[in-house]
Amino acid sequence: MGFIVSLLIIAVGAILTWGVTDNSDNINLDVVGVVLMIVGLIGFILTLLFWESWWGPGYFRRGAAPAARGGYGGYSRPWRRGSYVVEEDVPPEPPPGPGPPP
Repeated sequence: MGFIVSLLIIAVGAILTWGVTDNSDNINLDVVGVVLMIVGLIGFILTLLFWESWWGPGYFRRGAAPAARGGYGGYSRPWRRGSYVVEEDVPPEPPPGPGPPP
């Protein structure tokens, strides 16, 4: 669940709790609204916890400080396999031969 979905669930719950009046004996919309607001709040908090650019689980996977490593200073990603570049020496092309006889 993301931020937007959590906020929408909270908004729907608030509308059901305080914005809708009902006379039904079968379902209590106030209770449904409060439950939706609680579920939305839990989803919002879990989204914050799993948000990697904040202090969520991504914080514990980071390696050394970005200034201590070379490269662009991004975060280390130990779950990805590293790649490398192999440079090959390519012999230069021979110079063009003599032109056609005049």
